[in-house]
Amino acid sequence: MSLNEVKVIAFDADDTLWENENFFRDAEHQFCKVMAEYEAEEEVMKKLFRTEIQNLELYGYGVKAFILSLMETALEISNRKVRPEQIEGIIEIGKSMLMKDVILLDGIVDLLDKLYGKYRLVVATKGDLLDQERKLKKSGLRKYFHHIEIMTHKREENYQELLNHLDIPAEQFFMVGNSLKSDVLPVIDLGGYAAHIPYYTTWLYEQMDPEDIKSDRFFELKQIHDVLDLFEKTKE
Repeated sequence: MSLNEVKVIAFDADDTLWENENFFRDAEHQFCKVMAEYEAEEEVMKKLFRTEIQNLELYGYGVKAFILSLMETALEISNRKVRPEQIEGIIEIGKSMLMKDVILLDGIVDLLDKLYGKYRLVVATKGDLLDQERKLKKSGLRKYFHHIEIMTHKREENYQELLNHLDIPAEQFFMVGNSLKSDVLPVIDLGGYAAHIPYYTTWLYEQMDPEDIKSDRFFELKQIHDVLDLFEKTKE
């Protein structure tokens, strides 16, 4: 197998094209302050994470799902005594997240400029449809992409549906993302290529050890521009 076969390069959006996870970390700390009278921050965080995982199949990913989990956790830790002004504070946390500016990660525009026209470029991301569309529009990156796929989950079957839509076999598909669990492992298992570019903070649910992925189709990179270097080396 060779990267010379690749026709499509797909990018995760959050924490690959633009900043995202740090906003969730900030929101969690704000939530802990709102709930400080009921439980210590460590316990609040544990219960919030447990609630988020329980709700994944029902709500999916994104800010709106996160806020619903905050509400549910607030009811639990307050023993249903959470006050209206605290509920209002939680709602404001969510609205603030949805109105954040889109901050592109260093090097992404230069990379897309150099790849555009040479490959079909795709966004393959999960999250809330409206929020991801909003961020893509504000990012100014839409012009680079042949196709946008906002996925409910990132499992093998979801990627296979994307491959079917693009009408390509897995060996012509290269995925770039910050999550080993969502962006790399399912693509490798399908027979495609994938590169992991770590972001400085990763949601606990998405964490895994790169040493657990044993494949010559998996690439551990340090920065986004290494993607270009990787493809240029294959042509030498």
